[in-house]
Amino acid sequence: MSLWGSRFHREHALDAGAEAASGLTDIESFLYREAHEGAARRRAAEFTARTPGLSPEQKRRIEQWYVHERKHIARMVTDHIPDRIESLEEQHRVRLRSRRWAMITVMACLTAVLIVCVAVSLGASR
Repeated sequence: MSLWGSRFHREHALDAGAEAASGLTDIESFLYREAHEGAARRRAAEFTARTPGLSPEQKRRIEQWYVHERKHIARMVTDHIPDRIESLEEQHRVRLRSRRWAMITVMACLTAVLIVCVAVSLGASR
């Protein structure tokens, strides 16, 4: 069997795909956090610039605190997204499983009705 058709290659390809997806999520999280941090720095600088009477040290501390808080919130959001996606995927799997069982049940009932109809019509024709 060739390397491309072997079980090892398929399992490795799945692992590589999962790693790539994980890496993509990490990159997206990093970019989101960086963009969020940049916007937070701008908003904090605009706020401290409009507020009279603050010393440079007070401005720096306010900006630092605000950016720290916004980074924390961005981290919570990006950490929550994969958990939510996993939860939705599990709900979808459960729905598909229950629909599959419902279809099997309906098909079994229809088959039983068809068998009964055929038996009755064969019994009536004798």
